Amino acid sequence: MNVEKLVLDLCAYNNEQEWFEFKENWFQPEGLGEYISALSNAAAFHYKARAYFVWGVNDKTHEIVGTTFNQYCDHNKEPYQNFLARNLSPSVNFSFEEATINDKRVVVLVIPAAQEIPTAFKEKRYIRIGSSKANLKDYPKREIQLFKILDGRVETIETLPAKYQELTFSKLFGYYGSKGIVLNKKTFEKNLGLRNKDGEYNLLAQLLSDNSHFPLRVSIFEGETKGSNLFSVREFGNNCLLYSLDEVLRYADVLNLIQTDESERVVERTEIPLFDNKAFREAIINAILHNLWISGNEPMISVFSDRIEILSRGTLAPAQTLEGFFLGESIPVNEKLSEIFLQLHISEKSGRGVPEIIETYGKGAFTFRENSIVVTIPLQRIKKAGNKVGKKVGDKKGLNSRRQRIVTEMRENPNITTNELHHILGISETAVENNLTFLKKNGYVERVGSKKTGYWKVIE
Repeated sequence: MNVEKLVLDLCAYNNEQEWFEFKENWFQPEGLGEYISALSNAAAFHYKARAYFVWGVNDKTHEIVGTTFNQYCDHNKEPYQNFLARNLSPSVNFSFEEATINDKRVVVLVIPAAQEIPTAFKEKRYIRIGSSKANLKDYPKREIQLFKILDGRVETIETLPAKYQELTFSKLFGYYGSKGIVLNKKTFEKNLGLRNKDGEYNLLAQLLSDNSHFPLRVSIFEGETKGSNLFSVREFGNNCLLYSLDEVLRYADVLNLIQTDESERVVERTEIPLFDNKAFREAIINAILHNLWISGNEPMISVFSDRIEILSRGTLAPAQTLEGFFLGESIPVNEKLSEIFLQLHISEKSGRGVPEIIETYGKGAFTFRENSIVVTIPLQRIKKAGNKVGKKVGDKKGLNSRRQRIVTEMRENPNITTNELHHILGISETAVENNLTFLKKNGYVERVGSKKTGYWKVIE
């Protein structure tokens, strides 16, 4: 075990997680036994192979400060490690590891996750609640969930067999390669956790395969409800999930029109995007990491005239508190997928995702429903669709909803291109050109200047 790398990786977390603990010189013989029980059970709860108790790190700043803790001491004339082993049940094969980091001594207690039944110390079972150690029996819901996990009755994307077993991974290799990481063809399945205990490809493998069989759709509606006209549906699924995510984010760049506000122009005009790109990116990543893929459903992305809604299936992870969620102490529902996103630098350990959204749009951006979580991103339009354009549209015959949308987009962004309209409407560029010809011929719009450097003018 590379103790130095382990400690540095743990220190990189923004906050302590329920499966590891930092202390400087703290030592209470009985208390440490209780911690072993709590951490062992927490590791199982979070599908971790091990938990860690680390001496020599400040628990608030995560600064490596060194320790004087002596793991070889006696307790009541008995070697302390023997005392711990004798009072833990079932037997726990823990170990103490030591390293020097930046000339500071660090000691790590490595604790295997509970197996089959929860780990007890002196016949009492403990658990971690946030950063606190607690008696497991005081948290009956968590106790029931832990027993289900240990009994193998809780399905995850790592345990549920893939619906399709003939999987290929050429796109996965390509994606890792684009990040400068070379996957080993012989070991990547094991390293990434792509097979369950029965040796079958799991749902995680299906999501990362060349064809995930999960479509990621972006639906664009004319109005503020799903009862309004549906302009277009763009599908980015049935691909390796990593590529599908990238395609959705690129499409968002197309949708995020830069509007020009010249209402109070003196020298410079103000450029205003429809929505914050960073917040949108974090919302999409969170939706994928928190989505209950085992339900057989993917996240939903809906674009309305006044907002974007990003819906992920399921609810918060059982160990997740609402307060911790808002603080960025998020516990992903899909642990292994989260690790892969971290490895590829799609997300980060700092937990900035949710706070980034809150900083921009407030806690009200999140809606927690019985079986889903929705992030709402408002669209900041200079002028709402349906103002003067709507009146103009109503004055002339023969203008369908698609042509109405084109006129609206031109009003809000006179520099809009045929390619951008092609992506927004979900129709071919030829179809866009045909609609533009109609609008020009019938006096709705005109082109001012050249095709490359000119702009669109909506005729009042």
